[in-house]
Amino acid sequence: MGRTVIRLVGEAEDLELVGACAGSGDPGIGEDAGSLAGGGRSGVAITDDMASALLGAQVVIDFSQPPALEQLARLAARQGVPLVSGTTGLRDASLLDTAAAHIPVLWAANMSLGIQVLSDLAAEAARRLGPGFDIEISEMHHRSKVDAPSGTGLRLAEAVQEVRDLHAVTGRSGIVGARKPDEIGVLAFRGGDVIGDHTVHLLGPGERLELTHRATNRDLFAQGALRAARWLVKQPPGRYSLRDVLNTAR
Repeated sequence: MGRTVIRLVGEAEDLELVGACAGSGDPGIGEDAGSLAGGGRSGVAITDDMASALLGAQVVIDFSQPPALEQLARLAARQGVPLVSGTTGLRDASLLDTAAAHIPVLWAANMSLGIQVLSDLAAEAARRLGPGFDIEISEMHHRSKVDAPSGTGLRLAEAVQEVRDLHAVTGRSGIVGARKPDEIGVLAFRGGDVIGDHTVHLLGPGERLELTHRATNRDLFAQGALRAARWLVKQPPGRYSLRDVLNTAR
């Protein structure tokens, strides 16, 4: 994702890369970030010194690991740099709240704008259709994905749970009995090179509604992060989401 962001920044007329940071021991340390990302030379060398990478930045985009994000959130707050992060697996999100007291912070488990709209549509459909409709979520990813269900699948379930009191079930096997009315199933498929498909199934008497998002190019996640960055630099300190970006779009 970092390389994709760097490449797309190089292609954008309104953006300029001023720093790039990777973990210590990364083979790209010292290399030109633009060239390594498959674009033209950027004049920016990749460093493992996070503080120096932030110098001169108006916004920082993070796709890393939780320990790196913890350090970045502290540094960004200290240096006054707005933070966009797509890092998942956080055990304690309070570090983002702490940083948000000083800078605008936008975090999303999935930087797809379409997934954000799907979450909103799923919650609205669940609310309007009511308890007479059962809700199941299916997600499909490439064979190499190591976690299941996907974080996005679970986030879609959370969006529905905000309007319906439902208990998430992530698998069924054997004689489990009839489906309970307070369940929401989140089921995973793995195979091939699928980037990511997610469907929210709303199943009622005599009819069903299916809301589906399919990712066909990984660039979409970086494009979502860049759109978020363009928006975030104009905001005051606080916590934000992709919903905020879309709700204020013109």
